[in-house]
Amino acid sequence: MKSEVRGQIFNPAMSNAQIETTRLHMRPFIIDDVDKLHAHWTDPQVRKYLWDDIIIPREQVVEVVESSINSFAANGFGFWAVLPKGKNELIGFCGFRFFGEPPEIEILYSIAPEFVGQGLATETAKAMLRCGFEENRFDRIYAGADPPNAASFRVMEKCGMKFSRRMRINNLETIYYAIARAAFQAGAELYRLLK
Repeated sequence: MKSEVRGQIFNPAMSNAQIETTRLHMRPFIIDDVDKLHAHWTDPQVRKYLWDDIIIPREQVVEVVESSINSFAANGFGFWAVLPKGKNELIGFCGFRFFGEPPEIEILYSIAPEFVGQGLATETAKAMLRCGFEENRFDRIYAGADPPNAASFRVMEKCGMKFSRRMRINNLETIYYAIARAAFQAGAELYRLLK
């Protein structure tokens, strides 16, 4: 069943969906992901940009995971664990959240440092954008990054996103890119949605 919220169409059935790409398997967060996510999100290279270099407590990870599970149930979107195909090894995350006022849709993603440089962040982000536009029918998706985070801007650009605006969030400059559904090109990469 689909419902309309804030001018967008959300598909609550997505809470059980999984996505396969050429090299990756993605599934919505589950409570069992907490410890692996905590290790990932407190890695110095990941937290530098994702958490403004703060070492977040495990309890905050529990809150994020529970919030994502609830968001899938209510809105049809949330955060996904990223795993190499055929392995039960969490190597990153991706997904959507509301941000700003009025609320807009933001994509977030990260890949473990030992897997950086292989194009996996781009593969992840492209699959998420496709899911957001095809399944959730979002009109526009934003992505933000701190100015020094050149790798994240490269991913955004490879996904077809363009500069949208600069903002100050928590006293830090954040640059936002965006892409509209009409401008998104799915490409020929493998994308399989399993429900």
